This record gives sequence, structure tokens and C-alpha cells, in this order.
Amino acid sequence: MEEMVFIEGCHLVSGDGTTYFVSEKLSSPACLRRVCPKTGKVTYSLQTYAAVIVHPDRKEVIPLPPEPIFNSDGDNKNDCERNACRRWLEKFRKDHPHLKVIITEDGLSPNAPHIRDLIEHRCHFILGLKEGDHAYLSACLDAAVEKGEAVEHHMQDPENPKVHHFFRFVNGVPINASNKDLLINVLEYWEESPNGTQHFSWATDFTITRENAYSLMRGGRARWKVENETFNTLKNQGYHYEHNYGLGEKNLSLVFVMLMMLAFLTDQVQQLCCPLFHAAWKASGPKRELWENMRSIFRFVPVESMQMLYRVIIAGPQSLRPVPLNDTSQLAPVSLLPSHYHRLEPY
Repeated sequence: MEEMVFIEGCHLVSGDGTTYFVSEKLSSPACLRRVCPKTGKVTYSLQTYAAVIVHPDRKEVIPLPPEPIFNSDGDNKNDCERNACRRWLEKFRKDHPHLKVIITEDGLSPNAPHIRDLIEHRCHFILGLKEGDHAYLSACLDAAVEKGEAVEHHMQDPENPKVHHFFRFVNGVPINASNKDLLINVLEYWEESPNGTQHFSWATDFTITRENAYSLMRGGRARWKVENETFNTLKNQGYHYEHNYGLGEKNLSLVFVMLMMLAFLTDQVQQLCCPLFHAAWKASGPKRELWENMRSIFRFVPVESMQMLYRVIIAGPQSLRPVPLNDTSQLAPVSLLPSHYHRLEPY
């Protein structure tokens, strides 16, 4: 976990909601209901709010327990991501009362109730600002620029001289007209490269300076790791996060989701820490192939540990030869143990 520390001794936590079940036919009392205004057709779904510890310099993410977004008994109104995030914050602080974290989320998150929740649970934040969603805040920024109160800063990328970073920031502006007492700090950012110009904005509780603007920008952009390294991996790289193994009456599908997240956690920790896992992954190629190799070996070869499983994958299929123990002409059983099975020793 030391390698995942971001700035000021804090871990960076990226959170977002995602859907894992959708159907127009199957449903349960826990399902969220959406009625199409044009056709009147009802769609049923189940979602979770998921949060993962990320770092801008690492591909690995460390998933934290997700919070389900579904209807409880007696609810007449759909549950939502905002309510799930509030429940998640409460549970997170009970599990980790002293862990210093920075929450980074998308453009739906920078609102007064949510920011107050983050402050209450002692969480720093870097929240994306969606252009056009904060008219009052934009007016305050424009006024600060006109008065010369905004700070502008630019720098060349430390690794790619063709990329330039431009920053403009203001500290201590109200989030909106209804919550003038809730002050935030706003960072605007432009990246210019041969591929064009990109623009992003964030709201944060960190006092922004020329020295930390680059780090805060990288923290805000690392939010995408919950989408790319988490949801995309779970849905498209062999975990089958969206596959309906069984809806059940209430919690069955959620149990499958939790098991998948536990498997994902195990794999991410090994990817972060285990050289043997990396060697097996390299020998297999894509991760989907690694999972398939693991399943295939489990079907035919008794293995004593995950370490032995990885070593069989690293050794390769050329070393897996059937060794007859009896005369097969009499339909006697045949051993499918690898010829070197008893010589496999852990590092």
C-alpha cells in the first residue's frame, strides 16, 4: 500500500456508479425501475457504487467494498448513486477510521450536500466540474479573472517536451448561490499536444499553488481508472460482471458481484506485488488467456497452491504430458499429472 500513496500521505480513491444487471423481462423487488416516456416500456436494473484506490503512475487498482444501489423493502422511490455514496462513506469510515484519502469523482459529484458529506467524513476531494453545470461558480471565476485574482501557470511536461500544461486557479469561491458559506478551490487545466487541446476543471479542498497544481491535475485525471482499469476490466476481460448468473429474489446477483470483486481484489494485489503472477501473465499473453489457462489446469491437474498453478503456466503446455500408471488396454485409469509435477518446488 505504500506504493499507492499519492500526495500528503493520502491514498487517492476514485468512485463511480455502474450497472451490472439490465432486463425488460426479469425483475425482483430490489430492481430499479425506469419507464420510457415514449413507449411506456419498463426497464429493470441493478447497480453498485464502486470505489477503488488508484495512483496516476500505476495500472493496478485496489477495490474497496462496493455499495449496492437497489430498492429496499417498502421503498416507493428508486435508490440512487448519491444515496449509495453517502452510505458508502459511512461504512468506509467505520472500516478505516484513520486512513487519509482523497476522493475523486465525476461531474455529478460537486454539489453542496455531497461536499458536506465528504468534509464530515474527513475526506479530501478532487471533483470534476462539468462545463455548463455551475453557472454561479463560473461567474465567480470570470469575476476573479477580471480582477486579476486568478493565478495562471504553465509548464512543459517533465517526460514529453511536446506536451504543455496550462493552469488557472482560484481559491476560496462559493460552490453556488444557495451555499455561499461553502467555499471551494477551483483548478482549470488545458493540455496542448500534437493531438490537440484538452480542457478539464476540478473543485478541491486543497489550497492550490503553483507547486501542487500539476499533482492535483494528475489526481483529478486518475478518476478514469475506476472506469478503465475497473469497470472495463470487470465487464470485458473475463470476470463477466454484467453476466446474469442468477437474479434471485433479492440478494443472489449481489452475492455474485461481491465474489467477482473479491476475485478482482486478489488479482490486483498479486499484480501489484507478485513476480510469479507477472511471469504467468507474460507467458499467457492477454489476461483472458491467463484466466483460461488457470481454469484449464484446475480441470485436469491437481495443484497444491496458487504458486504451483502459476509455475505450471510458466512451464508451458510442452511440459504437460500424460504419464500412464496402468495398462490402458484394460481400461485402467490414466494419470494426467505433469511429468515434472513432483519436482515443482516453490521459490
